[in-house]
Amino acid sequence: MEPGQAPFSPAPIRELLRLIVKAARAHQLYLPNNPIYQGAINTLRAGFTPIWAETDEIALAITESDIRWFDATVSETTTAAARSSENLAWLFYKDGVRELKIAKGFEDAEVIKFLEIVQRARKGSADEDDLVTMLWEADFSLLKYKYVDLLQEGGGGGEDLADGTDTVPAEPGAVRQAAQEAVEESRAGGIVNMADFDSTLYFLDEREVEYLQDEIKREYQQDLRTNVVSVLLDIFEAQADSEIRLEVLDDVHTLMVYLLTTGHFRGVAYVLKEAQQSLQRATDITEDQRAKLAALPDRLSAPEAASQLLQALDAAPTLPPQDELVELFDQLRPAALSTVFLWLGSSHNDRLRPLLQAAAGRLAAANTAELVRLIQAPEPEVSAEAIRRAGALKAQAAVLSLSKILTEPDVQRRQLAVQALTEIASPGALQALEKSVEDDDRDVRITAVRALTAKVYRPVLPRLEAVVKGKAVREADLTEKMAFFEGYGALCGDGGVPQLDNILNGKGFLGRREDPELRACAAIALGRVGTPKAREALQKASTEKEIVVRNAVNKALRGGGPT
Repeated sequence: MEPGQAPFSPAPIRELLRLIVKAARAHQLYLPNNPIYQGAINTLRAGFTPIWAETDEIALAITESDIRWFDATVSETTTAAARSSENLAWLFYKDGVRELKIAKGFEDAEVIKFLEIVQRARKGSADEDDLVTMLWEADFSLLKYKYVDLLQEGGGGGEDLADGTDTVPAEPGAVRQAAQEAVEESRAGGIVNMADFDSTLYFLDEREVEYLQDEIKREYQQDLRTNVVSVLLDIFEAQADSEIRLEVLDDVHTLMVYLLTTGHFRGVAYVLKEAQQSLQRATDITEDQRAKLAALPDRLSAPEAASQLLQALDAAPTLPPQDELVELFDQLRPAALSTVFLWLGSSHNDRLRPLLQAAAGRLAAANTAELVRLIQAPEPEVSAEAIRRAGALKAQAAVLSLSKILTEPDVQRRQLAVQALTEIASPGALQALEKSVEDDDRDVRITAVRALTAKVYRPVLPRLEAVVKGKAVREADLTEKMAFFEGYGALCGDGGVPQLDNILNGKGFLGRREDPELRACAAIALGRVGTPKAREALQKASTEKEIVVRNAVNKALRGGGPT
């Protein structure tokens, strides 16, 4: 590229080179779904916009220490990093690249591929492809490059322009052959080559030593027990002989028991998962073989086995890694649901309990029929947890079982059933809640009334009206009175105003009025009605002397309205 006057300011190109370095570092350190990586790529792409506003192509000259555009230096390089792979100029220069031409659209179609090549070039060893070969293999259409053939005498010579379509550099095999010929010529001339001494075991560079250490570490970290499982199941899939397959299955069952007793829970999960996949991959499986292989997770999920497993985990001073336990619990079957429910209430291990909660939620959500069955379980802890889970999952299939509990003598179970039906909130659930408005227990009645009021369930209005007109409500505490009157006011409309007006403003024999608390509740109910007729009744009591009644009236007039 001939030096000359730049057609526009080099500032956007200098900023672009800085963003390329930053994006290359993010590409090396983070996965593509990482927000930091995505932000760096988006910022880099945006950096091309001011350049394409001026031109459709830029040509960057590569020198040993910097990158130039026309007569301006656009790369930022410190003296310490001049010959480092962190310096983009040196990274390209050392492999012979002398110029890069980038065309419009490169940022969308090919910039990720370019960053991958930069990362490979920085981490590559002497035995791997050079940068020119990587660029050639990438077959860019919007990036062209000039390079010098470093194998020519003097390290310079003819330049080739490679654009991925017209001319291409020498193939990697030819480059390696030429390099080998050059080495042989140097040996023939009596030149000492240090490569001749590389045959000794200890003549290893730092990268090779690091590779060997990593391989040794990887070898020691391999889990031979899971490898044995894989080998056994491979034999099961490959061998169609019935005796061989049955022997393999016996070995797999024995191995799973061994893994359980040694606390190798990741291995147990691996056995169960791979066994199910083998069922799908193997051919000509007999029913006996299929049943025996499918019985592995059922064996773990049986009440006795699952209980022993959870007891051991609960008593363990330290738990296995969380991901191992998650993998194990994911393999449990519906039969384990009652055992998990039972241990949720008795576990004393704070780390184990949330994992059991998650496992219970997964099993309950995937097995509604088993969940409904457990609502009537003989163990109170299991039944109570099943009721709570049915409500949390809004399981409509559980409505019938929950409605049966509303007639049981146990108040706590009735309360749980009312809460679950409230969460389900289907028409059938709300219909079942109606009878709880007249329950013998105060808390059950209040919970049911509030739930039906919140859902604006009008079929319950006759029951609420009977309570409001009856004598029992006068003996109830204020909380219950408020719940029933608010429910009545929310549902009755203008039809209930005369009754509420009579309680608030009416006088009985010898001019006696109702109890102040009851009158205040009637005022709140009129506020919930919120119609002009209801406000008219409230206005009558706006100058009431009883402070409790007057405050309720004023509150109803300020904020009352239909809900």
